[in-house]
Amino acid sequence: MRQAKKMFLVVLLLTMVAAARRRDPLTEEESNQLRDVAMEPGKRLKLYIKFAEARLTSVEQLRSDAKAADGRGKKIHDLLEDFTAILDEINDNLDVYQGRTLNKEDRKEYHKALKEVLESGQKFDEKLKALKATTETNLQTQKESQDYQFVLQDAIEALKSSTDMAREYSSGKDDEEPKKK
Repeated sequence: MRQAKKMFLVVLLLTMVAAARRRDPLTEEESNQLRDVAMEPGKRLKLYIKFAEARLTSVEQLRSDAKAADGRGKKIHDLLEDFTAILDEINDNLDVYQGRTLNKEDRKEYHKALKEVLESGQKFDEKLKALKATTETNLQTQKESQDYQFVLQDAIEALKSSTDMAREYSSGKDDEEPKKK
């Protein structure tokens, strides 16, 4: 019995430590912006796209700043991890809003946002592929990429999932008017 309690406490402690290590991919300001548009699917998706783009822009800035060389690989790792988490949020939101009956205005905004997910997906894909290409050709980047090569691959896969989902939903039959009771 005591052995089981000790084991439970160890598992609980490890879970708490792991949860404490996870960073929120969003800043407090970004979270506030999302709360402000919680009931507006199109605006919410557009904000997530904006936040994801900001992470990739930060990666590009880090790569071009010679002064940021110290710890750059770890910083890029964290930004790519945040980017991937934001893409996961986009996917979750696409799923949630696809299954809901939206009013005409929200449905229109949602479909606009789906197009933006697809358009931004192409831009993001180019940036991620460029980053991956430099990890294969640039000696300095090869060393740094050891810190982020796996999260870069995760980001590429998450982006593919996100654009595939947006493509599927934008070609779907969600254009029906809400049913009136």
